[in-house]
Amino acid sequence: MNTPGTGTPAARAERGRAARERVRRSAHALWIPSADRPDPVAVLERQGRDRLSELLPIRYGRMSASPFAFLRGATAVMAADLAAQPHTGLTVQLCGDAHLLNFGLYASPERSLLFDLNDFDETFPGPFEWDVKRLAASVAVASRENGHSEARAHRAAGEAVTAYRTAMRRLARMGELEVWYAGLGADSLPPFVRSTWHRRQVESSLARARRRTSLQALDKLTEVVDGRRRIVHDPPLLEPAGGPDMAGLRKIFSDYRSTLSEERRVLLDRYRFVDAARKVVGVGSVGMRCFIVLLAGRDANDPLFLQLKEARTSVLEEHLPHGPYVHPGHRVVVGQRLLQAAGDIFLGWMSGPQGRSYYWRQLRDTQGPADVAAMPPADLRAYARLCGTTLARAHARSGDRIAIAAYLGGSDTFDQAIADFALAYAARTTSDHAMLCAAIAAGVISAAPGE
Repeated sequence: MNTPGTGTPAARAERGRAARERVRRSAHALWIPSADRPDPVAVLERQGRDRLSELLPIRYGRMSASPFAFLRGATAVMAADLAAQPHTGLTVQLCGDAHLLNFGLYASPERSLLFDLNDFDETFPGPFEWDVKRLAASVAVASRENGHSEARAHRAAGEAVTAYRTAMRRLARMGELEVWYAGLGADSLPPFVRSTWHRRQVESSLARARRRTSLQALDKLTEVVDGRRRIVHDPPLLEPAGGPDMAGLRKIFSDYRSTLSEERRVLLDRYRFVDAARKVVGVGSVGMRCFIVLLAGRDANDPLFLQLKEARTSVLEEHLPHGPYVHPGHRVVVGQRLLQAAGDIFLGWMSGPQGRSYYWRQLRDTQGPADVAAMPPADLRAYARLCGTTLARAHARSGDRIAIAAYLGGSDTFDQAIADFALAYAARTTSDHAMLCAAIAAGVISAAPGE
């Protein structure tokens, strides 16, 4: 478990400033691939060895769609690149995959909409700047992919970092409970971005998010067959669980229940198990074992969809000291609880067949992803600032916000350095993406287009 720094605020700030001796803020701008940098395609193939082989072509096909799609799936590649550089030693609970599309809208337990991080498969304790660099790199890649100039890509990445720095400095002056309960409600988004993001675009996004409930998913993901509600068959992306899988899911559903708090077990017990199916999700996660489970509450029109997803060792663990959690599912759940302002009430974990680790969460809880590909420069900058602010709030819950704020300082030295890094890494990502496409064209790996 990460704990914030101890000591007086002055002592904590001094520790942050002392970290500049380990890594100067301007030094973050330098990124030159190491001479022994692993082949990115080989890294991806190594990751796929224990995944469902029949789904790997979907993963490679999705990653080949664009440099941004490649970046999304190449967390292991970037983790190795970051680990090859000196780091500050200022530790937080990292998201581990803090790119632009891993932020979005979701419902709090009180059913209000919040904007926050929403993917935690790679969460792990590590140096705060690794998340900042991944966010900034994703901004630069998205900007270039949208046809923006290099100068605009640099500016957008820099504004994400500036937002992170200014938010962290503000959080450093706040009390502990005030930081813990800080969050960004959806209703505050329009004024937060009104200078550059058209209000009607924000309202449209909020409206879409509010429609993304389990009841809406019921119409999209299920059908009635012989008078019984069943999850639709849409191979290979959505396939009904077979007999052995169904029996295993019913067993581990009971084990998962035991990881919930007592009052949430009471709530879960009001639902009955209806159906389950294997589902392909995301980009980098394709090939991992993932199921969705349909439960029914008061009646058939009171559904709850839960997602059961395999949890593996984080890509960061190879490069950092051992973390506090042995069970990968437990790691994901605790990381999400640390980073999010308000967590999913059905988060839980357990071990399944063959000793594999899993975690459970709600499949849809009014999430509203951003349409980054459609954003002009001003809108992308506004969204980048929003994500930078959100990331700082998440880091402040687990790390020493006072030390980090002191390290960052009041100037834009760190911001400009990370923006320089982001532009260099965006160029590297384009090259790595081209290598993947070349491997597909040469028949070295198989890819399924359009899945």
